[in-house]
Amino acid sequence: MSRTPGAFSPACRRVTRSAVAAPVVAFLLALFVLPSAAGATLERTRQLESTIVERVLALSPDHISESDVRDTLAHVDAPRIVLLEGSVAFVSMQPFAEFLIAMGYPEERLRDPRNGNLSRTSFDDSERLAGELAWHYEREGMMPMLIGHSQGGMLVIRTLYELAGDFHHAVPVFDPVAGRALERTTIQDPLTGATRPVVGLKIGYAAALATGKLARVLLGQWSMLPRLRLIPDTVEDFTGFAIPGDIIAGSLFGDQSYEAHGGANVRNVTLPSTYSHIGLPLTQHLAQQTVTRAWITAYRPDAAEELPAEPGVDASNLVHAADIWFSVKKHWCIEAQRAIRAHER
Repeated sequence: MSRTPGAFSPACRRVTRSAVAAPVVAFLLALFVLPSAAGATLERTRQLESTIVERVLALSPDHISESDVRDTLAHVDAPRIVLLEGSVAFVSMQPFAEFLIAMGYPEERLRDPRNGNLSRTSFDDSERLAGELAWHYEREGMMPMLIGHSQGGMLVIRTLYELAGDFHHAVPVFDPVAGRALERTTIQDPLTGATRPVVGLKIGYAAALATGKLARVLLGQWSMLPRLRLIPDTVEDFTGFAIPGDIIAGSLFGDQSYEAHGGANVRNVTLPSTYSHIGLPLTQHLAQQTVTRAWITAYRPDAAEELPAEPGVDASNLVHAADIWFSVKKHWCIEAQRAIRAHER
């Protein structure tokens, strides 16, 4: 499935970069992710007020309002989101994390448990990242989401192939707090209690922003060239974002669309040609402006409207910010509902 949102004329851009989180934040976060029982999420679900449980189960994942986030989802756990920056991170994914936080996503579920950072390098090992996703799922009871910019998008897709078993027949569980792989390649599923391998796990949502083939050639990432536009069925929903004529991504003369290599729901979104490859993560201003925040909240992929032109409104990077926030809300709701229903069984 593919869709190209209507173009609009963004106002002037504000290119800012936020300060790095204080080291004390990383220490405090480490305290919260110390090893716990596999059923910890179910135990927290049992302690939820019945009114909150009822409200969560009544939500429609495709129709999450700002009040639904504030009054309902904010009272339940959220899936961890791993944000992967580009190969040359002049702009990291920290501004995008700050956008998600301002829209109502729990900050703790965006921070790297190793160091407290809101953005992670794309020069990471995909096997380790796949093992880390399994570790988080086992302890938190919700499948993490993956969002990558440029080369970060390549690592997202490579990690999906790790979960599919394309590079390793077995993947060890990786403890990000201790910084080491565990001596096991299976987890206890927190929702079913069954023992299952890391290979074969399926995450709910993944996205790649301006991830092109040219850099794969230049960086010698040959194994990803035939896989870069084929998404395996280790993800439920995948969205690929592209800028027409993106020189850095290598799409000056066109680009190949993402396709499902299995049962994944794959969407392609073409961004306005005025967008900057490097500046795509700069979205925090969109949550601070009344007009853009309202547009993002009301956004639906199948019914997007153009933003009304208003003086002084910076609408740069609005399309992918709105589209990703829609999917993040959706899968936050889905994972919360799965945890509650698992408790009811």
